[in-house]
Amino acid sequence: MSVLIIGAGIAGLTAARELTQLGYDVTVLDKGRGVGGRMATRRIDRARADHGAQYITAQTPEFQQCIETLRAANTTAIWQSEEAVNYVGTGGMSGIAKHLAQGLRIELNEKVVRVAAESTGWLVQTEAGNEYRANALLLTIPVPQALALLNDSDCRLEAADCIALDAISYEPCLTVLATVERSGLIPAPGFWQSPTPDVAWVVDNQQKGISPEQPSVTIHASSSFSRENLDGDLEAAGRQLLTQLQRRIPAETVGVVQVHRWRYSHAERQHPAPFLAASAPFPLLFGGDGFGADSLSDLRSGVERAFVSGRAMAAFIISRVDSARSVSVG
Repeated sequence: MSVLIIGAGIAGLTAARELTQLGYDVTVLDKGRGVGGRMATRRIDRARADHGAQYITAQTPEFQQCIETLRAANTTAIWQSEEAVNYVGTGGMSGIAKHLAQGLRIELNEKVVRVAAESTGWLVQTEAGNEYRANALLLTIPVPQALALLNDSDCRLEAADCIALDAISYEPCLTVLATVERSGLIPAPGFWQSPTPDVAWVVDNQQKGISPEQPSVTIHASSSFSRENLDGDLEAAGRQLLTQLQRRIPAETVGVVQVHRWRYSHAERQHPAPFLAASAPFPLLFGGDGFGADSLSDLRSGVERAFVSGRAMAAFIISRVDSARSVSVG
């Protein structure tokens, strides 16, 4: 059975690994230059800075086992906090995604522009003019992007599926990356939460252990500040945030500055199940960090929700194939 996965974030990579290991024909498409989605690390001058997810935690045995495998490969390290054990990529969070991507068929710089159902499965066309076909299609990109793709493709979902997917919402985030003269401007372990109403947190990447050559900080704006400035002057918004932090990060210590916009940074409202299987002529699954909030006490991070979602989508495809085989044998 062939499977196409749109999105090379944690959910897409996890599903692809599970299916590939069992011999399925899997192709992952992503519009970006690298894998990982919001597991993103960027070079800024001689420094490194994580500008998406800052760390991961593990609440489920399955994800804990995944982390232990990553630690055995020297891909993750512990970044201790007072409340819980946090794990980070040894060279940045993107390294975790790169490790998970090993051995998979991944096509980067492939922006999908059209999806259509054919007689035997799905046809996916990209902006570059390439076509891909498969029996099953998994959409692990942010739900608003997935719905826009299907709408542009004139691929209609049933009302119940639309209602469920429309209920998922995301918070944006503006992120400032800046080199600084020295580390230690933020108290150990290098994590400063909610220092101002407009700043959600500040991270010292050298204390975190990912930027040994040159100190750098990552500043995540609050969701309210991000919403207000999402489509405005990003450089001005970045300067405003840095000004608010001058008590800890004096202007004279700041070097190179970059500002990044995450339109779908955090799933504010999630679908209760780990994925949604839409009513369609062939398997069409939606998953990612916008899925899997099954109780108000659910403490799983977005990264862990994405991991659980990817595993669940793979299990669904496997069960469908097993059922079809049973019927055929019977």
